[in-house]
Amino acid sequence: MVPPVQVSPLIKLGRYSALVLGVACRAKRYSYLKPRAEEERRVAAEKKKRQDELKRIERERAEAQDDSILK
Repeated sequence: MVPPVQVSPLIKLGRYSALVLGVACRAKRYSYLKPRAEEERRVAAEKKKRQDELKRIERERAEAQDDSILK
């Protein structure tokens, strides 16, 4: 086995600074996208509630028509 090579301190500094910069950029992006995603989830939940309510009303109408004079 070949012994490990000494890496230049400048290269180490560059690597770690790129890592820290990447983490910082992702954290900023996450904080930007999180409120938008929460709003989308809230809107989707409201839309689902409306659709469920419409389906329930439609079912009740269908049951009411089944119980009509035709029986």
